[in-house]
Amino acid sequence: MREELRRRLIEARAHAPEEIEIAAASRTRRHQLIGETGRLMIIAADHTARGILGVGGNPLAMASRFDLLDRLVVALSRPGVDGVLGTADIIEDLMLLGALDGKVVIGSMNRGGLLGAAFELDDRFTGYSAAGIVASKLDAGKMLLRIDPADPATVRTIEACSTAVSELAQARKPAMIEPFMVTRDGGRPRNDLTPDAVIRSVGISSGLGSTSAYSWLKLPVVPEMDRVAEATTLPILLLGGDPAGDQEAMFASWKNALRLPTVRGLVVGRSLLYPVTGDVASSVDTAVGLL
Repeated sequence: MREELRRRLIEARAHAPEEIEIAAASRTRRHQLIGETGRLMIIAADHTARGILGVGGNPLAMASRFDLLDRLVVALSRPGVDGVLGTADIIEDLMLLGALDGKVVIGSMNRGGLLGAAFELDDRFTGYSAAGIVASKLDAGKMLLRIDPADPATVRTIEACSTAVSELAQARKPAMIEPFMVTRDGGRPRNDLTPDAVIRSVGISSGLGSTSAYSWLKLPVVPEMDRVAEATTLPILLLGGDPAGDQEAMFASWKNALRLPTVRGLVVGRSLLYPVTGDVASSVDTAVGLL
């Protein structure tokens, strides 16, 4: 980021916070969520609000906000990238930088389940509300739904997500639901990525709210994705994950899953923003090519 932009961002935060509202109101918006390609390529950037700073073997890879913003601006500038998913702090920084004109902007809603905390599965709505998404003129809302059948507190998250789905639908805003069945591994919660568990999470999340007209699902790529996709008629976006493994194998798995008729695109963050090659633009371009 050029020093001039960095200084302007810092000064606006300290002395002119009203510029955020002005930037939100004046932002050029897309008329449709899905463009002419029928696909969506969204960059995810809501990890830090849940205390996730690590990528691969570096536990503080995402610690520098300016480095993260640099990577996001590069990713958003690449042809075929439709938009970003983030919490208010990230989205408002990008608005102040003028990086979101003509882009799909999805607000991340529940970030309360902090990584490694005793209350990690208490995914309270500490980010955007449905009303906040409307007020900020965003295009959709995203929520995390982790379901632990052994934890009675899970039902509070299910209820909160159901309410959010209904409120977003009332405003005709899509709800991007990211569900996981959770098991315990030595007491620590772990997402169950077996096909049967993902199918079960799809059934639960698809039924949330007073209408599913504006509901989308954000799902991991797992074995037997054809069975997973058969579990719903809702549009599906594939999520990425930590790029610690074989990047070529990761791209191949996305390519195979993208052939399924209900799969509409990708929502990927760290895998593209912090690629093992170090080349953000090239990694983003490769992912776009899969669409």
